Amino acid sequence: MALNLVKLSVGTDSVEDLESWIAHRMEHKRRAGEPVEYFHTTRMVPRRRSELLDGGSIYWVIKGIIQCRQRFADIRNVTGEDGIARCQLVLEPELVRTHWAPRRPFQGWRYLKSGDAPGDIGSGAQGAASMPPELRHDLAELGLL
Repeated sequence: MALNLVKLSVGTDSVEDLESWIAHRMEHKRRAGEPVEYFHTTRMVPRRRSELLDGGSIYWVIKGIIQCRQRFADIRNVTGEDGIARCQLVLEPELVRTHWAPRRPFQGWRYLKSGDAPGDIGSGAQGAASMPPELRHDLAELGLL
């Protein structure tokens, strides 16, 4: 069974904001002639790498609520120019929107079992998925979504 991570998307206001950031980074890499892949660099290396790469995703917390996820493509140990060891979480560039799930602030990342992860919202989903983000946020904070 796949294992996931949950992480805060600091400085992101919405899923659209995160999508825009990813598109910007991918275009910058294309123009620079670098390999076109998206990764998030973190200090700590997950010990359960094989479980994460067995179909796992990183679930992004935006404004206190899990709102979307990205599938893992790879997890690499790297050393920065400053000589400090880090980890690159290589992710598929596409975001998959999920049902919203409130999360309190935390540092770093946390493991998230598949059974505890919020479900995906289909591309043709009606109802809550079609609501404005501000309304969805308010309803989620009240525990109504």
